[in-house]
Formats: sequence, structure tokens, C-alpha cells
Amino acid sequence: MTVALEVSIPQRTYEFARGDNITIPCSFKPKNPVNDLVIISWLAEADKPGEPEVSVLTSYSTGVLDISDRYEGRASLEQDLAKGVANLKLSSIGLQDNRLFDCRVAIPKDDKGQLADTTRLVVLVAPSVPVCKIDGKAEYFQDISLTCQSEEGSPLPTYKWQGYDVRNMPRAPAPKTTDKDGVLSLFNLTMESSGYYVCTSTNKIRSAKCNLTLSVMPQSMALGSTAGIIGGVVVGVLVLLIILIYCCCCRKKDKAEEYAMGVPEGEEFHDDKPVVNGEVRQTRSKEGDDEDHPPKIVDRRDQYKERSEKDYDDRRSDYDDRRSDYDDHREHHDDRRSDYDDRRSNYDDRREHHDDRRDQDDRYSDHRDRYDRDRVYDERSDGGRYSDRYDEPYDDRDRPPSVPANKPAKPSKNRID
Repeated sequence: MTVALEVSIPQRTYEFARGDNITIPCSFKPKNPVNDLVIISWLAEADKPGEPEVSVLTSYSTGVLDISDRYEGRASLEQDLAKGVANLKLSSIGLQDNRLFDCRVAIPKDDKGQLADTTRLVVLVAPSVPVCKIDGKAEYFQDISLTCQSEEGSPLPTYKWQGYDVRNMPRAPAPKTTDKDGVLSLFNLTMESSGYYVCTSTNKIRSAKCNLTLSVMPQSMALGSTAGIIGGVVVGVLVLLIILIYCCCCRKKDKAEEYAMGVPEGEEFHDDKPVVNGEVRQTRSKEGDDEDHPPKIVDRRDQYKERSEKDYDDRRSDYDDRRSDYDDHREHHDDRRSDYDDRRSNYDDRREHHDDRRDQDDRYSDHRDRYDRDRVYDERSDGGRYSDRYDEPYDDRDRPPSVPANKPAKPSKNRID
């Protein structure tokens, strides 16, 4: 028998992996071993500071169990009043269960002592793959920050940055560089600041990494881009102005051509003033014009007719000149054709002469063949011992080959005994 009620939880912290089914133990010792009513309650820490605690469940010794809607289907109570057991059981725990839990026991007429105890439930979650970003402009002499953050991780992960040079070799950070809570601050960037950066997010479960490549560029590159945009706009404006000027020139040219073609129908000119639809517009443009001496009206139609006839005669003369040139070219062409006929006649004469020479060569070949056959016959008629042209005994093997019909025979050399 105890002096007062004592409620206790063995550990201040319990760690379980996300998704596990767990049990948080709680025991109590009443002042009296037998009690008519015992009320056991489990409460959870509020979502935000200042808000009331969240009820998990309440159990009465009468057999009534009240579970809150938030934990319905996931929470239950493992109890034994005689042994003083009041354990909380949770299934499929998640990050929402990562908080403090209170175990409380209420017994009428036993309200002295330790009526409750508290523990922290830590749901272990491996850190998610962090996200690496660059805040600022990666230009010479600028300050930037490299950020690294994991969306999930329990306990909260710690972050560590490591830099590598262009040869993928680890390097020590610059003197002013800071690395805190996943933020790597780089000051006064230079070409040596370029390289490969890796961030590692770690907690007691495992670790995850992200990386990025930093390329520090001169500020002139940014200025060059801006200048390029401005230059493009200027060029566009110039092209538009050129097009407008060209259109205006074409329009003026068309008006000049219309004026050269003649006076529009329905208009007449009287002393440089037009008459439209029979109405003469007169002005006193010359000295001496007054009411007694009105301006002289001159009909410009006769002048226009004379100018048209003159233009027509000029064009007709130009056409006759061009036709005369054409006739000269035609005569020159006929002369060249006559020369061609003469050359062809000369070619035919040369061809007939060539055919005559070819006939003579054929007759010469026939005579040569007959001569060769007669000579061979005379040599064989001497009994085969001596030849007319050879002093040595005749031998078919030593005899030179016969000369082809189209090639003259070589004279033989007689040996003197």
C-alpha cells in the first residue's frame, strides 16, 4: 500500500520508424488496491503552441472506452487495473505523431501524488532527397548563396556542403565562406569559385545528396546580352524606317507617272488654274489684273495635244532607228552564212581528193602483193639451194619473214666470201 497515487513512464523518449505499430508503456500504483472508479486518459501535444492538448482516448473502469475522431482506428488501450497497466498502442505512426504524449490516471479520493507522466515519441523518417539552388547572380565580385533543403526528415537532418574544383578534386572553402543550416554563403566570387558543389542531408536513419555546378561568368557577358537586345531593337527600327521611305518614294513616282500620262478626265487648265466640271477657278496672280481687265483664260488642251503628238513622233523615230539596226544585223548574219557555205564546199573538195588518194593506195597494195608472190616462186624454182638475192645456201629457217603488204621490204646485205 502506497501513500499516494504514482503514475510513471519508463523512458523520456521513444523512437520508432514511420509506419510501425508501437506501444508506449505507462504504469500506475493507487493508494488503495481496490477502487470503485479508475479513469485513464492519454493526451497528445497540441499542433501549435498555446492551443489545448489533443485527446487520444479515455478509459473508464466501468468498461467504457472513448477514442477521439483524430485517432479513431489507430489508437487502443492495453490495461490491467489490478496490475496497474495502462499502455497506449498506436498503429501506422507517421510524422503527425512526432510529439509529446501524457499518461494520466484519476481515482476518486486518491488525488495526491504523481497523477501523470510525459514522454516524447520520435518518428524516424529518412531525409528526402534535398533540393539544391543558387540564390544570386554567379558573376565576378558578387555574393551568392547555395541552399540545400530536405522536405522530410525526422529527426531534423543536418546539412553539409563540399566543393570540388574543375578537376573534381575536393577543395577547402574560401576564408569568408559560411555553411549553416544548409546555406553555403560565397563572397566576392572569382574564377576559382567555379566548380562542383555537393550537399549531404543526414539524420540517424540515413543520408541523401544533391549537387549543382557553379559557373562564374564575367559581368561583361551580362552587359553584352543587354547590348545585343538593344542593338536588335535599333536594327528593327531602322529596317522599318527604310521600308516606310521606300513606300513613300514609290508613291511619289506613281503620282509623277500619272501626271505624265495627261490631265485627268473632267479637268482643264486655264492659266495654271484648273477648271473642274466646267467651273473656272480664276485668281489674280499677275500684276495689272483688275475688274476691267480680267485674267486671260488659256485653254491647255491644245498644248497637251501638241505635246502628245511630239512624244509619239519621238517614239516612232526611235522605233525606226531600232529597226534599221535590226536590218544591219540581218545582213551581217547573211554574210556569215555565205562564208560558211564556202567553207563547206572547200571541205567537200578536200574529201574527194582524199578518196582519190585512197584508191591509189589500194592499187599500189595489189601490185605489191603480186610482186611478192612472183619472187617467192622464183626462189623455190632454183632447187632450194641458192637464192637470187642471197649468196648463202637457202634455208627456210634462216629466211627472213615476209614483209606485210602495206610495208616495203628491207634490202638484204650480201656477204662477200
